[in-house]
Amino acid sequence: MAFSARQDATPISGINVTPLVDVLLVLLIIFMISAPVVAHKARVDLPSPGSQPPAAMMEPIDITIEPNGMTFWNHVLVTDAALATQMALLGSREGDKPSIHISASDDAAYEDVAKVLAEAKFNGLSKIDFVNRD
Repeated sequence: MAFSARQDATPISGINVTPLVDVLLVLLIIFMISAPVVAHKARVDLPSPGSQPPAAMMEPIDITIEPNGMTFWNHVLVTDAALATQMALLGSREGDKPSIHISASDDAAYEDVAKVLAEAKFNGLSKIDFVNRD
């Protein structure tokens, strides 16, 4: 088995730039993908220093759902129709709408909770909090 050897003993002085070009192309692609994400600006509305203080916060509406399907509006038993009417009144109110605190029993049916959430969404009430029962 014969190996061919180079005839001249001078060292090879050329640099293989192919790996360098590959790395640079990969870096270029990474920067092209990440540049729009870095340049994205989020608009934030901050209050001006001379603006009026916020109006008094409205009292939240407490809705309690019991395991047997009974629903209470601020600790007063209401029917499904009365609940829908009350939420429609809140939804039609101009300006800031009150938040709703839902307190569902551990044994309450999911359908009862989903019914209250769907009614709130239908009437445009978006400030909904789930609170723990004491």
